[in-house]
Order: sequence, then C-alpha cells, then structure tokens
Amino acid sequence: MALPVAFFGLFFAYPVAAITARGLYSGGGWHFGRLLDVLGQSDIRHVLWFTTWQALASTALTLLLALPAAYVFARFSFPGKQVLRAVVTVPFVLPTVVVGTAFLALVGRGGLLDDLWGVRLDTTVWAILLAHVFFNYAVVVRTVGGLWAQLDPRQEEAARVLGASPLRAWRQVTLPALAPAVAAAALMVFLFTFTSFGVVQILGGPTFSTLEVEIYRQTSEIFDLSTAAVLTIVQFAAVGAILAVHAWTVRRRESALRLVDAAGTARRPRGVGQWALLAGVLGTVALLLVLPPAVLVQRSLDAPDFAYYRALTSEDGNVFLVPPIEAVGNSLEYALAATAIAVTIGALAAAALTRRDAGRLVRGFDALLMLPLGVSAVTVGFGFLIALDEPPLDLRATWILVPLAQALVGVPFVVRTMLPVLRAVDERLREAAAVLGASPWRVWREVDLPMVRRALLVAAGFAFAVSLGEFGATVFIARPDNPTLPVAVARLLGRAGELNYGQAMALSTILMLVCAIALLLLERIRPQSRTGSTGGTPVDRTGEF
Repeated sequence: MALPVAFFGLFFAYPVAAITARGLYSGGGWHFGRLLDVLGQSDIRHVLWFTTWQALASTALTLLLALPAAYVFARFSFPGKQVLRAVVTVPFVLPTVVVGTAFLALVGRGGLLDDLWGVRLDTTVWAILLAHVFFNYAVVVRTVGGLWAQLDPRQEEAARVLGASPLRAWRQVTLPALAPAVAAAALMVFLFTFTSFGVVQILGGPTFSTLEVEIYRQTSEIFDLSTAAVLTIVQFAAVGAILAVHAWTVRRRESALRLVDAAGTARRPRGVGQWALLAGVLGTVALLLVLPPAVLVQRSLDAPDFAYYRALTSEDGNVFLVPPIEAVGNSLEYALAATAIAVTIGALAAAALTRRDAGRLVRGFDALLMLPLGVSAVTVGFGFLIALDEPPLDLRATWILVPLAQALVGVPFVVRTMLPVLRAVDERLREAAAVLGASPWRVWREVDLPMVRRALLVAAGFAFAVSLGEFGATVFIARPDNPTLPVAVARLLGRAGELNYGQAMALSTILMLVCAIALLLLERIRPQSRTGSTGGTPVDRTGEF
C-alpha cells in the first residue's frame, strides 16, 4: 500500500488541498464564511440546480434507452453480437471533447440536422442530454446486462408456470435481483453527468454551466479562487456521498446473488415481440451511437483532397507553436507513460485490497481510489500548477506532469478491472505454493500472474484509452508546444473559421479511431466470464465501473 498511498497523497490530495486552501485562506486566517456567501449567490444556486437536474434527467434517459439493450445482450444470441458489444462500448472510452464535437457536427450550426431540416440543438439542454446518453449507454448495458446474463432464467419460468403474467414475473422475480445492478449503474451515470465538463462546455455554450464548467470559469477566466474552492468542496462532498451509496449497492449485489454460467442463458430470439425488440435496440444504437461519429468523419472529409487533414501539418494561422498533427504523437507518448504509472499503482493497490487480513483502513482506500473520477479534474490540474512548483516537487516545467494527471484517472479503471479477478484466485493455490517452498514473489509470478495476465492487459488498455482522452486537468498543464489531442481539438473549436472547425473534426476523427482500435483489441483479450468463490461473483468485470 505504500506506493499507492504516496502517489495519491502527493498527486491528488496535496494539489486539491493546496488549491482549496489558496481560495479559503488569506490574511493569516481561514474564511469559511465564504461558503455561505458563495452558496447564497443566485447564479451559483442556478448552477447547482442545473448540475443536479440535468444529471438526474440524463440518468433517467440513459436507463430508459439502455435497459432494453441490456436485456438483448443478456438473453439473445444473434450474429454479430460481439461486434455490436464493441460498438456499444466505444462511446464510453471516447474523450468528452470528441463526443461534444461529434454532436456539434450532428446538431450544431451547419450540422447534419441544420442542413437537412434547419434544426439546431446546440446551446440547448437536449444536445447535452443526448450526448450524455451517448457517453453512458455502455455503463448500463455492461453493468446491468452482465448480471442479467448470469441470473438463472428458470426462476422467472417457474413464476410463469405458477400463473404469473410475463410482466408480473419480471417485476417480482427478475427486477428485485437486478435492482442493485441498476442502482449501481444509475449512480455511476449520475456521477459522470454530475461532473460533466467537455460535453457541457462545447454544446452548452454560455447558457448552461455545470459545477465543473463553473469551477473552470472561476479559475481560468475570472481567477476567483475562493469561489472555485467553495464549488470544489461542494462537488467533493456530493461525489463522496454518491460513491458511498455506490459501494453499498455493489456489496449488496455481490453478497445476495447466486449466479449461473452466462453462456447458457442466451437464446436466439423467438416470436414477433423479441425480434421487434432486437430491431428496436439495433435502430437505437444506429441513430444514437453510430450516427454522430459517422457524421463527424463525414464532416472531416468535406473539403476536397483531404484539405482539413493536410492543414494539420502546418502551423500557419493556428494557436499552437507546432503543427496540430504533432498532438497525435504527444498524446500517444503521454498516454503510454500514464498507462505504465496507472498499471503499476493500480496493480499494487488491487493486490493489497485482495488480502483477507486487510484492515478497515485498507478496505476504505478502495473507495478513495474512485475519487479522481468524480473530483473536479479542473481543480486537480490547476492544483498541479499551484502545488508542484517548489523543490523537491518542482514539476511544472517537466513533461511528466501530464502523464501524472492522466494516471490519476486511469488507476481506478485498473483497480476495478483487476480486483475481482485477483479475489477469484483460490487462496489455497497460494498456500500450497508457499508450503512447497516458493517465495512470495515466486507465488505471485507462477500462481497469480498467469491467471490475471489477461485482466492486466485489459486494465492497461482501459488506462491507455482514458489517459488519451483526459481533458479537464490536461487543459491547464499541457504546454502550447506540446498539446494533447483533446486540448488541440478544444482550442481549434474555440476559434472562428471553417478551416479551424474542419481541423477540429479531423483531429477528433483521429482520436476516435485510436480509441476505437484500443477497445477492439480489448474485446479480443477480454477475460472469459467464470464464477469465483465469493458468493458467485462473476470474474469478468471489465465492463463494470
């Protein structure tokens, strides 16, 4: 635990505490009265209200559209199912900047809907809600669908034999078993939409602002650190409460269910109703998940002779000190370094958390590992600039600052991917190897590593994808001569002109393709589902967050 604790202490807790203290401490004293002053402002209350209700609306809409797909993936077997699973999951690993850009190409000024019917949805809440559903669709499908596939269908069939209608059997037998998974998925969707930044910044315009966007505005535009500190504390408290409830739902799900092999529960659709449901899910996926990226690609190719892509090789007229195409190489280098850090820290943390003699403090660290996903990335990024500017941690002029910020987001995915697999390793195998004289290192190398190798590769892939698309913190610390892809896209979108818009579309397409390729590789090496020894908990958790 020493290295993970030191890493999070130095590069998460310290920067966040430093920026918060800078806002609330001045003149030799603390000004906690500023909390009430800020929260009493009408515009801040409006931001809090919009942040909350749009997250609730996004969560409800995501559940409404994604739960039928979860059932289809759980109970139906049809050609192309694995490909469709990858298509559904791709949006989740896409950077929020790409998601915002894709919907801008679809519903924004000069977008597909504007060209065909004169309809524009950018700067409206509907564009934000649809983009959030696009981004979080896979959370519900993978979390709920993964459990649904392992519920024994004979229980519902028995209720039907005893006279229950299909709806009543589902409501009284299946729904209670699914409730913890649905609650866990809903909480994670709410968390991601409550802290939304890139999507709201691109699609919302000046009209709509979430807490994360307002923290960015107060920090970088107004430079009101006290207001930003108060909003950070509010967001931190809200995220902590969400994660506490989420941890409770996960424990309830894992301890209350007995599961079966998922491979035996999927059947070919039968009857008009099941085929209609499958067709409806395929239509939803095509319109909601495939159309926006397709329009993005089409817009990037609008100019003749790949003009937008060729313009990426020139620095003339751009806001960068280097050609925008160099952002591709920068992002790959940063993401590889961040992946190495995240896998090292995450694997050590997961190994410590699997020990049966772990104390309450160690188990509590499991929940803390999730905080970087919900705490303001803007605060973390600006905190890096404030806190890491003096020896021995004077890192502001070094390249490692960006991978460190990206690794903070990657570590939770590594832990969530590896932890269930490590917990499923039979402890008796380790004990037998130790009795035969193997050292702890050899036990890990010859017992644990062969079993978790595929999960380790999946964890590295997820860490690479999320590091590649990190934007909130990187926008503060990426230097103009070394921009990352998300930062380059955001800066190009912020400038007027058709050429800048086209280059943003081209860079977003490149970033989307890299993330999609990474995810397709993950699908090929995804660990096979099997059942562990702790209450029937499925080993395959690569799609659960």
